Amino acid sequence: MEPLRILLVGNGGREHALAWKLSQSPRVESIIAVPGNGGTATCPKTTNNTSVAADDFPGLVALSQKERINLVVPGPEAPLVEGIEGPFRAANIRCYGPSKAAAMLEGSKAYSKDFMKKYNIPTAAYANFTHYEEARKYLDSINHNVVLKASGLAAGKGVIIPENKEEAQKALKSIMIDKEFGDAGAEVVIEEFLEGDELSILSFCDGRAMRSLPAAQDHKRALDGDKGLNTGGMGCYSPTLIATKELIEDIERTILQPTIDGMVKEGEPFIGTLFTGLMITKNGPKTLEYNVRFGDPETQTLLPLMSKDTDLAEIMVACTEGQLEKVSIKIDPKASATVVVAAGGYPGSYAKGTPLQVGTTSADTNIFHAGTAIKEGQLQTSGGRVIAAQATAETLEQAVKKAYEGVKLINFDKMHYRKDIAHRALKPATEALTYASAGVSIDAGNQFVERIKKAVASTSRPGADAIIGGFGGEFDLEAGGYTRVPILVSAIDGVGTKLMIAQKMNKHDTVGIDLVAMNVNDLVVQGAEALYFTDYYGCSKLVLETAASFVEGVAEGCKQANCALVGGETAEMPGMYKDDDYDAAGCANGAMYKEHRLPKMDTMAEGDILLGLASNGVHSNGFSLVRRIIERAKLSYTDPAPWDNSTSVGLSLLTPTKIYVRPLLQVTNKHLVKGLSHITGGGLTENVPRMLPKHLAAEIDVAAWQLPPVFKWLKQAGNVAAAEMGRTFNTGVGMVAVVSKENAHQVVAELEAAGETVYTIGKLVSRSSEGCVLLNLASWD
Repeated sequence: MEPLRILLVGNGGREHALAWKLSQSPRVESIIAVPGNGGTATCPKTTNNTSVAADDFPGLVALSQKERINLVVPGPEAPLVEGIEGPFRAANIRCYGPSKAAAMLEGSKAYSKDFMKKYNIPTAAYANFTHYEEARKYLDSINHNVVLKASGLAAGKGVIIPENKEEAQKALKSIMIDKEFGDAGAEVVIEEFLEGDELSILSFCDGRAMRSLPAAQDHKRALDGDKGLNTGGMGCYSPTLIATKELIEDIERTILQPTIDGMVKEGEPFIGTLFTGLMITKNGPKTLEYNVRFGDPETQTLLPLMSKDTDLAEIMVACTEGQLEKVSIKIDPKASATVVVAAGGYPGSYAKGTPLQVGTTSADTNIFHAGTAIKEGQLQTSGGRVIAAQATAETLEQAVKKAYEGVKLINFDKMHYRKDIAHRALKPATEALTYASAGVSIDAGNQFVERIKKAVASTSRPGADAIIGGFGGEFDLEAGGYTRVPILVSAIDGVGTKLMIAQKMNKHDTVGIDLVAMNVNDLVVQGAEALYFTDYYGCSKLVLETAASFVEGVAEGCKQANCALVGGETAEMPGMYKDDDYDAAGCANGAMYKEHRLPKMDTMAEGDILLGLASNGVHSNGFSLVRRIIERAKLSYTDPAPWDNSTSVGLSLLTPTKIYVRPLLQVTNKHLVKGLSHITGGGLTENVPRMLPKHLAAEIDVAAWQLPPVFKWLKQAGNVAAAEMGRTFNTGVGMVAVVSKENAHQVVAELEAAGETVYTIGKLVSRSSEGCVLLNLASWD
């Protein structure tokens, strides 16, 4: 392998840490830092070069060609957003960093927020503004707390968190009118203020694959106790208490990988280091921002945790070649802490050129220079964040202690640093435990109930007011119209693996309708009217939007079936389910008079007609096979549906199960129907015989209706035999009725008048073996 000659662009603490780690690579022959700082000047294999400006891209290319540079590492965001990668790519010199288009993830907060929305990446609610007056009116119109962000680059300081509306208006004026952040504030993002703990994750990316370093937590505010103005970062530590294995897997699944996949779909695969700023809210992780480079001071904190045999230069080269999965990245099982020492007055005005002295460090302690320079042999301050002490140790408490011992080696006039780095992780061990700290949020549960009350109340009907919040639901049979003692009927069911598609698509209302349909359709085939419904929703973590959308779908299904949603159970059980997975079940309760009971097997006879009511699609059964076929076809659920280009695979499959209750009750209450069969798991073959006497069988001509396009595609793509289709899916018929020849015409007319599509699909015959015989299966081929 060729030796590496590296051009490192930048002069901060991040660049010193990068030079420190890169110089340890056996492949690295030399590093030129442009312009570098007082720390890079003393780094092994590294020389500073101030002959070319960091923003002079042609000059940097010429320098690289002269020095035979074969790997460029831009440190700060500005050159990346300005497109430094392009000239080096054109010169055939590999550059570890994203293209100018991909760097828009950091270059424009408005772009990044729109990107998150497009690819369903969890983030705060927001609005973008380019006109001050529109933004001012918007602030006046809302009542929640907000965060104001200058959309462009502002050296990590373009974020203002006002404490009230008056402060918000002043901040908006300072950004858009007074130009506090210059052109970066020409567009402003106003977003919902999120509460929780922040996390930073740095990920190596090769365009398609990504590998992340341990999560870190930095300290943005200038003063102890998270007070004072925002800064570029006053300290950092890793690991953090909140970054559990389960949380990191959740973040990778819902945020990081969708980001990488989204950039591929945008036609700009992301190569380099993706810094993802996160807020861990009670409703799960949400994305605050993207940076398209190593963070500062996260880099100083995390690189020392990489094992000595993990080669940072090899990782960077692999990323530029799309080969990240071929390199090894090992992390030492230690803790790391960084304390930034700033100039007096920072982040406001501060002095430069102040003489600076640094002592000799002990093992596992590093001093990373940022705003320093050597002039006439004297080390001096040259920036706001001047220098940082970093240490690793077996425990975080030990690492923090060693880092502060490192701070004692630094001395310059009016130096300032925070004295509470890692305070969130070093809370007293005697802290009282709560239900919330165990992962169950009573507040979230209460908010959930308030959110769904309106939807639930909309399902009220005579006999039930559908008011939730008590210990149980009730139904008054007399008020519901039952003047005689009826027979009570119950059904209980779930939705099955269709829930997995709902989770993939982040669309949960339609499966709520499915839950109701699976139960109330099972009641009506017995001749019963569904009166009231209860549901069960189980999850590891209650995500308000997901759960509320699901229950709102349940309420819609109840309205379609004319049954009241009188209660339910929402069980938040940390660790019981994986990530954001949930499961659901429902119970429908109904009533009928004895004379309406179905099936009427003793009245069934050879020659009785079989009517089929059209389905809406796949409904809620057979999804284990559906998902297998989709996987074999190498389709994403967001891809256009091959059977219907007007929608996606996922949205088409999420079409809810048809609820047949109202039209069927019209004919069953008139004694026009002898039996009904709800076509669920097992298809026609297994479900139709359930309503028949032992001596009769159903003879069904499958050519009597057109096999819907979705089933045609599933059959072809999965190479599924016609008989297997008939015993797995509804194949276009979701309900089958047995009627006499004399009543067939009236039943068809009444059902069609109620909006149903009805097929005459067969008749009852004498049973010899099978309870359901499917004729003309070849018509499906």
